Amino acid sequence: MTDTLPISHPPTIINEYLKDKIGGYFAGSDDYDLKFFPTGPTNIDDLTESFPDAVDNVFVVYDRMFRLRREAFPHIKQEQVLYYFYKKANGMKELIETIQLVQELMDRGDETAQELNEWVRQKWITQGKNTTTKRNIVTGADETFDVISFYTDDFLLPYFHEFKIFQLEEARDIIDFGTARTWAGNKMIINYDWHHPASK
Repeated sequence: MTDTLPISHPPTIINEYLKDKIGGYFAGSDDYDLKFFPTGPTNIDDLTESFPDAVDNVFVVYDRMFRLRREAFPHIKQEQVLYYFYKKANGMKELIETIQLVQELMDRGDETAQELNEWVRQKWITQGKNTTTKRNIVTGADETFDVISFYTDDFLLPYFHEFKIFQLEEARDIIDFGTARTWAGNKMIINYDWHHPASK
């Protein structure tokens, strides 16, 4: 565990789940590493030069977005994560297959949520069932939460309720970034509902 306070960031959990499930799918690709980068002023060539092992694989730029709450109950949060999947244009097959795998994994409503909850719970058990105590900013009471670690960061363990995915019409098939390389791209949005349960 690190000395920093755990943060609440469900996209990290979703990303790690997709990495684990999709990374071992492609035949003969034990070293296949689906990489995720947070959105920002991103130059694709700079990314691939910084992570040269990602150039030949599909890689993903993502952005977390809060959704308008349409129900009176405020404690189940509704969010979206926007994904841009990229692949060098000479590797369209892997991009198409990756998109299909994400759809199969993430578009089954509460079944997807149950499977992801079980996956992350097993990771939490393997890591030693770590917890942390945080003060509730609304009530002022101390609450204990389960914590999972990825890389050097700690995250509060979310509980997911439902998933669904969709694409927008402006999803682009071919993307030219003004460089010698042309990239294939696909845009996907994943809706999810979740909350942070107190540790049992």
